[in-house]
Amino acid sequence: MSTRANAAAPAEASIAEAAEIAVEAYLYAYPLVLMDITRRLATNVESPAGTRCPMNQFAHLRVFPDATFTDVVRPNADTLYSSLWFDVSKEPLVISVPDSGGRYYLLPMLDLWTDVFASPGKRTTGTSPQKFAIVGPTWLGKLPPGVELLRAPTVIGWILGRTQTNGKSDYHAVHKFQAELTATPLSAFGESYNPPKGTVDPAVSPVAPVEQVSKMDAPAFFTRFCELTKNNPPHANDYPILGRMKRIGIVPGQSFDLARTTPAVKTATAEAGPKAMAKLKSYFPDRVVNSWVIPMNPIGTYGTDYLRRANIAYFGLGANCVEDAIYPSMLVQFDGRPFDSGKKYVLHFKKEEIPPARAFWSLTLYNDRQLFTDNPINRYAIGDRDPLSFNADRSLDLYIQRDSPSEQSNWLPSPKKGAFSLTMRLYWPMPAALDGTWKPPEIHELR
Repeated sequence: MSTRANAAAPAEASIAEAAEIAVEAYLYAYPLVLMDITRRLATNVESPAGTRCPMNQFAHLRVFPDATFTDVVRPNADTLYSSLWFDVSKEPLVISVPDSGGRYYLLPMLDLWTDVFASPGKRTTGTSPQKFAIVGPTWLGKLPPGVELLRAPTVIGWILGRTQTNGKSDYHAVHKFQAELTATPLSAFGESYNPPKGTVDPAVSPVAPVEQVSKMDAPAFFTRFCELTKNNPPHANDYPILGRMKRIGIVPGQSFDLARTTPAVKTATAEAGPKAMAKLKSYFPDRVVNSWVIPMNPIGTYGTDYLRRANIAYFGLGANCVEDAIYPSMLVQFDGRPFDSGKKYVLHFKKEEIPPARAFWSLTLYNDRQLFTDNPINRYAIGDRDPLSFNADRSLDLYIQRDSPSEQSNWLPSPKKGAFSLTMRLYWPMPAALDGTWKPPEIHELR
């Protein structure tokens, strides 16, 4: 006798249960919906331009942002990005990576739920030439010799690569690496291949994806979610939440019709978005050490921590695994006051406090708009690839102030006015940076 055939239908949720389950469902669904809207906007072009490109094609950032850049907050002046949105529903996509000559790079691959399922690069696979085939969750076939299979949990996903770039003088070498980073459908592999032009859909909104999701009502949000899951299924360990969502009529892989649900479900789903977003925005699981906020796991891979997954999607879509990079940030001083650009500060690292990173580390300053600030030497970040001046005992002082100190090599300029904040970046952090052994030092005001 089949147990499945005789399984009882899930009990209808009470009003209180429906409200609780609807919030859980919203948080569970949020990354998938946000990723899809981000993809639609990022691929709505005929050819690669900036960080936008048609599906299954790479787009490469060619220069660092500067003080005029306002597209995203807290930009990066350490790596040049390479972005590709893939769709392997019809056939695998072969990614060819050139020899980086020992240069640090990473190519994290995210499924549509925002989980990193693979992260080729110097830390994991080395820097020699490599070929990977991204295949869908149910694909069965044979790959050419020398091509490694990477099975994506969803047919749609995102590669957001970073390549170490040591200042503007290093652009040429990085551009050469980017130019040899290619994506080819399996059916065209080994042949001369010219990617087709993309199609521009005028109906795709240019509004920031986070804002688009926030404006979606319950029918639009949950309908979009269920349609996406028809080709991008839940993870294998999601069964408990799937059972709960079924009690309010939300079943991944099946179309959702809110009109056919109970009044309790209609009310619960209508109120779920604001409640879930309030919970998401107030969630703070990170570690604070000497006023530095250090993001903690899970990041990049989330298991069943759906609140954390939604939290990271909202605040930093495309986040790396912590094994690839961590970003301690200091938004205010130890007493809660903002940093004042009219004052002088010093960040003193004892020898044993130098950020423990196998690839590289940096310190970046942002103005009160969370953007780079105009300064006389056009320096937005400083770190171990700069010609720093160390003290006799191998300690290090970084000076954060408006005017140049005597040690200009160690100067990170602050804004002409207003408050500012700081972010440290550690690429390929050592175990001490991940297990809490390393503690970044306090910043002190110079009198």
